Amino acid sequence: MLGPTYLDNLTENISNPNDLESHEWRRKLKAKSGETKFRIAYYGKLHDEYKSLIVGTDFAPILIYAINISTKEQILLFDGCKHGYNAMFCDKYSKNQIENRKAEILYKDKNNNEVFEIIISTYNGIEYDDEFGDDVDENGFIELIDGSKSEFDKVKRNGFDTLQINLINGNDEIIEIVSEELS
Repeated sequence: MLGPTYLDNLTENISNPNDLESHEWRRKLKAKSGETKFRIAYYGKLHDEYKSLIVGTDFAPILIYAINISTKEQILLFDGCKHGYNAMFCDKYSKNQIENRKAEILYKDKNNNEVFEIIISTYNGIEYDDEFGDDVDENGFIELIDGSKSEFDKVKRNGFDTLQINLINGNDEIIEIVSEELS
């Protein structure tokens, strides 16, 4: 199974992943430089009850980047205004919402760790060919909710229905920071 196009060449396989679902893509983030340790910068807020989870605000959905600790390069992990089924086919966002989300908050776990390995999972349970096959034009493009057109094959990869992002800190503790139902 292929994952999000914007993460092409930025992940590596996980040996013997536990409990991998048949419609799940799960990988470890790895920068082009080979780095596997990152800081997390985000727009959003921490969930009131589940304090490790990053969620959207009343203004707009989450925006999350991994920052390579060696090169300072930012790698987009998720943009709630662009990625996932709902963002592509159901929910419209204003220019103000899209452009005025600054991923400036640095994530720290409960022990103040701020450097992590990152595991990303997307779940792809939508039957795109059945649901949208007739809407694809002769060039292989489909119109999204915002009026833009995208390659249908790209939509299938970026229009996942669920996203999970887990961090692994220096103590090998796993911290779930994103669990989003996107359809």
